[in-house]
Amino acid sequence: MSLVIGEISYTNILPIFYYLNRERLNDLGCSFVPKVPAELNDGMEKGEVDVGGISSFSFGENWKDYELLPNLSISSPKNVRSIFLFSKVPITQLDNKSIALTSSSATSVNLLKILLKKFYSLNNTYETLSPNYDQMMKSHDACLLIGDDAIRTKKHASSDIHCYDLGSLWAQFTHLPMTYAVFAVRKEALKNNSQVIEELYRQFQVSKQASIKNEFKDVIHSIQKNMGGTTQFWKEYFQGLNYDLTNKHIESLRLYFDIANELGLLNEKVEEIKLWNPSEFCQSV
Repeated sequence: MSLVIGEISYTNILPIFYYLNRERLNDLGCSFVPKVPAELNDGMEKGEVDVGGISSFSFGENWKDYELLPNLSISSPKNVRSIFLFSKVPITQLDNKSIALTSSSATSVNLLKILLKKFYSLNNTYETLSPNYDQMMKSHDACLLIGDDAIRTKKHASSDIHCYDLGSLWAQFTHLPMTYAVFAVRKEALKNNSQVIEELYRQFQVSKQASIKNEFKDVIHSIQKNMGGTTQFWKEYFQGLNYDLTNKHIESLRLYFDIANELGLLNEKVEEIKLWNPSEFCQSV
């Protein structure tokens, strides 16, 4: 049977996919679907995508239907450098202000709402828009951008605009890493394609380790062809990311989900984060 693999179309996930043997995976019936996180979240929920990187928040909404591939995520211990709140005033002065939210994400949008409500005790109004900085800031006091949109905007942001890294803020208040995306697989896909998923998982790990071992040099060279930027910038960017899924990451996800449920962002409590085991034994944490 075929296996549809979701591939987030942002630079931060590239190390997990860069060294995949796509020809072999295609021969095994795999196809790749590159989209922004929000589109992949929707595809996974509808069953149009079987496995891949999705927003952590989307896992929280569908935890009963998914399992997580172990030791894989897109996280940051502190600064993430690609998820920014751009504001016309300091963050502490944003009470009762309007904020434009990117339509590209779920984790980051709800992370911002958690930070502002839970940790800053602010009340805000939100509007979801296409990720266009100029349009978002025309009629709003602040805007949230993620991924390559955020990286590009940060380079050219006016000096009078206050810029906040959401990964840094989460670490400041929780002393935990923030996990923005996880690698999830639909349970029915595990039943029907377990051997193919095991090969895909093996290749994900190989690509991850190869990228880390050569200090992301090949990945950076590929990115520079399309986005430019100095080697030093991209080296620091990737060094600030983390691709593991340790107990600390799980602890942070639990806290994130619990607060989201407390604030009414998640309709129900996430009771289980199940990790898939290649040996066909599932582990619950």
